[in-house]
Amino acid sequence: MLVDSHCHLERLKLSEDDTLAAALDRAKGRGVDSFLCVCVTLENFPEMMAAIDGFDNVVASCGVHPLDQKEAQDLASLHDLSTNPKVVAIGETGLDYFYAPESAEVQQSSFRHHIQVARQRQLPLIIHTRDAKEDTLGILREEKAAEVGGVLHCFTEDLDMAQQAIELGFFISISGIVTFRNAEALRETVKALPLERLLVETDSPYLAPVPHRGKSNEPQYVRDVAEFVAELKGVSLEELAKITTDNFYRCFPKAKLLLAH
Repeated sequence: MLVDSHCHLERLKLSEDDTLAAALDRAKGRGVDSFLCVCVTLENFPEMMAAIDGFDNVVASCGVHPLDQKEAQDLASLHDLSTNPKVVAIGETGLDYFYAPESAEVQQSSFRHHIQVARQRQLPLIIHTRDAKEDTLGILREEKAAEVGGVLHCFTEDLDMAQQAIELGFFISISGIVTFRNAEALRETVKALPLERLLVETDSPYLAPVPHRGKSNEPQYVRDVAEFVAELKGVSLEELAKITTDNFYRCFPKAKLLLAH
C-alpha cells in the first residue's frame, strides 16, 4: 500500500455532492491507505484539524508556508499547536525565492523558528524550498536540523542539493511534477537518488500528474506518481510502494504509532 506523504485535504476541490471521505475511499481503491495532511498557516490549523477529525488513517503537520510569510507573524503558538496528538511533523516551512524574494529575511526568521520548535518537540521537518539552495542548506546546518531530519517535499532542485540534504538525514519527496513534459532534469535527479531516501506525494489539490493535468489533484493520484517513479527506477510498483512506505515511517516515526493497522 502507498502513503500520500504530503497533501492538503481541507483544500481539496470537491463538488457539492462529493466528500473528503469519498475522496479517501477513491484513494484506498487505488492502493493508497495513509495520508499526511500538511498545514500552511497557523490560522488555518483548527479548520484543517476539524476536516480530518475522525479519519484514523490521516495524520497532520503544523507550520507556516514561506509564501505566507510576507510579513512577520507571531509564531509563539507554533509549539503549543504542535502538541496536538495527530501532529507528526513541523511545517511546511522553508524558503521560496522564486515567488517571494522580497520577503527573504522574514522567511529565514520563520524557517529558523520552525527548526528550533522541531528540535524542542523532537519532530521532523517538512521543507519547501525553491531557488534558495544555499540559504536552505545553510540554515538547516546552522540550526542543527539534522537532529530531527525530515523531508524536502515536492522536490524540484538539483541533484547536489538533494545529496547534501540526504547527508543531513533528510528524505526527498517526489510529486506529480516529475511527470511533466519539461521536467527532464528532475527525472535525471530521481534516477540518481537512492530509493531508500525517496517518498512520493501529491501536494493535492495542486500539481496533478500526467494524465490528470488540468484537473484538481487528489490523493488517489499518488498512485500515478508512484508508477512513474517505479519505471524511472526500474523497479516494480509493489517494490516502490513498500520502500517509500517504509521510508515514510522512518521519516515520521510518530506516524507509525498512529497509523498502525
